[in-house]
Amino acid sequence: MIEGRIRAAFESGVFVLKLCGDVRLTLCATLDAEAQRLADLPGLRAVMVDLREATNVDSTALGFLAKVAMAVQGRLDDPPTIIAEHPDVRRMLDVMGFARYFTLLEAPLTEPAELDELPHVEADESDIQQRILEAHRILMHMSEHNRHEFQPFVELLESQRVDAPPHG
Repeated sequence: MIEGRIRAAFESGVFVLKLCGDVRLTLCATLDAEAQRLADLPGLRAVMVDLREATNVDSTALGFLAKVAMAVQGRLDDPPTIIAEHPDVRRMLDVMGFARYFTLLEAPLTEPAELDELPHVEADESDIQQRILEAHRILMHMSEHNRHEFQPFVELLESQRVDAPPHG
């Protein structure tokens, strides 16, 4: 498995986010930072997420991809586009209901000449736990299937939170 990487470019109003390799929760802080940046990016006209080189995208990373779509909802004429060719990645997108928030394509896209490697955003264990919880809450709101699928996991995470008030 190739370790996950995230690259990005912003050119002529089009923001391209490219995920490569095995994209897991270790990259969630980086994805979160990009979602927040997109929400306020001036001149934004379109968002494309390129998953053609992604071999795996875990549910936490998928939650933050959903956050990207929500960050730009209402700002763009068209929903963000995801390009995914790997059958496992495509199946995950379909099962999770991404077609409601993204245009899903298998066709190649024209990519900017230069995609910059995004710096890895460091996060401590508490930050990562908080982001895992947020990502899965986002996924739960996307569809009834996801709510049913992730509710036990979210409840477990909530019960284990360090900052949660003591029970009893």
